[in-house]
Amino acid sequence: MATYKGIQGFSIQNLSADPSNPIEGQVWYNSTSNVWKVEEATAAGAWATGGNITQGSRVAGGSAGTQNAGIIFAGYGYDPPFTTNLNISEEYNGATWTAGGTLSTAREEIAAAGAGTQTATCGFGGTFPPPTTTATEEYDGSTWTGGGNLPSGLYGAARNIGTLTAALCAGASNPAFSSSVYEYDGSTWTAGGSLTTGRGLLGGAGLQTAALAYGGNLSPKTQTEEYNGSTWTAGGSLNTGRQSLGTAGFQTSALAFGGTIPPATSSVEEYNGSTWSTETSMPISTAAGYGFGTQAAAVYTAGTPIPNLATIEWTGAGAAVTKTITVS
Repeated sequence: MATYKGIQGFSIQNLSADPSNPIEGQVWYNSTSNVWKVEEATAAGAWATGGNITQGSRVAGGSAGTQNAGIIFAGYGYDPPFTTNLNISEEYNGATWTAGGTLSTAREEIAAAGAGTQTATCGFGGTFPPPTTTATEEYDGSTWTGGGNLPSGLYGAARNIGTLTAALCAGASNPAFSSSVYEYDGSTWTAGGSLTTGRGLLGGAGLQTAALAYGGNLSPKTQTEEYNGSTWTAGGSLNTGRQSLGTAGFQTSALAFGGTIPPATSSVEEYNGSTWSTETSMPISTAAGYGFGTQAAAVYTAGTPIPNLATIEWTGAGAAVTKTITVS
């Protein structure tokens, strides 16, 4: 007769406390709580509540970093005294938000190097309002300083592509339905390969040489394109077309969440490098908020409906979870 040890290669442990780093499939008996437990992986992603932002409702700003070390900045504020284009930033530690450095140029519809970190990112373009701006600002974890200007003023470019020293500006709403692409080396912007489908208010993910652009304000809003550092090629289409969406991740492991069709949607999708698949929806239908992180661990905060100070955190499918075994 087969035994657990013969199948798994180890015996079931009798422990007074749960192990600190259990592996998937591990079973143990907790002698303190008198229950059997098993370590499993989640079958679907899930949203949980995070800490509220502290400086008022806002939309259409930049963001970067990870779930435990993120930053949001600029945008348009809806709460006094910030009922205007913003130059504020806030930093997230996975639980609470605190004020960060102040940008020199207040603006909304700013794009950002979303694959950057909380202490090394940049924001560029935007409107304050009008005209559009060419300004780039770089963040070192405490202070925003001026970087190289874009070749032309624009707003509504793809959010969240690249790093401080290798950012990518793709598309724009103004100029309308722009296909222009610019690459940043930390000091200078130069022309890159143009998008096949010009659009603005689109999502972005990945790196300057391995980028993803998706959605946007040109119907049917489902277009996805992949960039190899010089040329854009068609990728798999979104299941739910949208603009002003939250984004996170990389070219082969991206997230699309929220956005407006219109109306606003709660739809969440994951990209595996070729295909978008539907995942667990957000708790609310929302658009124009701040998204950052990875496909496995992302954050979304602010955005519509106004007022909205809430932060929600995403944990992707496959996350480790300890469950109690029940028998009858």
